[in-house]
Amino acid sequence: MKTIEYQFKRILIKALLLFCVTGATAQVKQQQVYAGLKKKPIGMHAKQKITAPVSNQYKDFMQLVTRAGAVFSPPKGFSEISAMNDEDFSYDYAMEIPDKDFEVWFQVKSQKENYASYEASKDDNIRKVANPDSLYIEMGKAQATAFAGDPNFFIRTIPANVLSRYNADAGRSYLLNLVDMPSTKHYKYALLLTLQRNHTGTIMVVYFTNEKDPEFFKNIDKASNCLKFK
Repeated sequence: MKTIEYQFKRILIKALLLFCVTGATAQVKQQQVYAGLKKKPIGMHAKQKITAPVSNQYKDFMQLVTRAGAVFSPPKGFSEISAMNDEDFSYDYAMEIPDKDFEVWFQVKSQKENYASYEASKDDNIRKVANPDSLYIEMGKAQATAFAGDPNFFIRTIPANVLSRYNADAGRSYLLNLVDMPSTKHYKYALLLTLQRNHTGTIMVVYFTNEKDPEFFKNIDKASNCLKFK
């Protein structure tokens, strides 16, 4: 058991480090691109056509993203798939890398109305409700338990420097061994992230794989910046 926990810790630390490195790399690339553009004469910029997904699932998801004070940009190399929505797992959008045994599921919730209700009732002992800014904790635990089949999984608080990339105030990560079930398409492992923007919204992202290898973290890297708070 100690060996498994040690391996989980190493894998999760690698994932979080990868998130941090990606942010720095992206900044350098942006500077390089900008420098290259300045060298081009005016009028030589070619117009780029950007084709965004137009499915009903995508449209509905983008409405939820907007309500939650977030932004989403589909990453390159991914294809939209139907999001799981049953009594156990309810997600708003999903993607895969074709032929790579790698999927990403997204759940986005606005907490603005819940926070308004909390503020209105916090001095009323009868109508008092829980602070929605802490809902991400129980949401993550409940979903991780549903995926893993028991509460024995490795939890890590996401550090501030990683949260800043997503404009989030709090978050947690869960590295999971999955129960073998049709709902998760018999995937073996998952990394679940919860992100919270105070008074605004909650984001949950789940990365699925059958192999906990470097390729898994490369694929996470490809999708890690597509959804964040404004």
